[in-house]
Order: sequence, then C-alpha cells, then structure tokens
Amino acid sequence: MSQITTHVLDTAAGRPASGIPVRLLDAAGARIAGGVTNDDGRVADLGPETLEPGDYRLEFDVATPFLPRVTIDFTVADASHYHVPVLLSPYGFTTYRGS
Repeated sequence: MSQITTHVLDTAAGRPASGIPVRLLDAAGARIAGGVTNDDGRVADLGPETLEPGDYRLEFDVATPFLPRVTIDFTVADASHYHVPVLLSPYGFTTYRGS
C-alpha cells in the first residue's frame, strides 16, 4: 500500500470525483508517482510504500470553472500513513490529514 493516499469528493454534486489526474511530487518538483481518480474518487496506487521525511506536493487537475488545478504542499514527518482528502466545489476546496 502506498504511504500517501488521496480521495476527491465533489461536494456540489454530493459524490466522488472520478477521472481527476493526480501527481505526487517531491520538494524539487520531480514526479514520484501519479494516477487518475477511480469511480470512488480514489487513486488506487499513489507512490511508494515509504517516503523519506520531507516536503511533498500533490497536484490535482480538477478543471472546475475557477480552479484549473489544486496544489497541496505537505510534510511527511515519519513512516506512518498519510491520507490527504480533497473536498472540491466549483470555486474552492478544503483538505485535511485524514485517517
């Protein structure tokens, strides 16, 4: 299982957001992994089982009327699992560290 997982929910439609390209990048902007959200709004395999502590970025190509992309910078402090959900609306988004 990937150390980093994500889930995108379309809050305006009240359902998972499928078909969204997602990229995991390191602090320098180099691509580590990527995928596309499935029918449940999840990327089945996003990156390696472990990452070195440090800063990372998730990029979501959401293509809403206002947001072409959502970028989330976060820090991996240890080897625990990091779930980064996105609650998406046409003109904004929210994220948090999930479980």
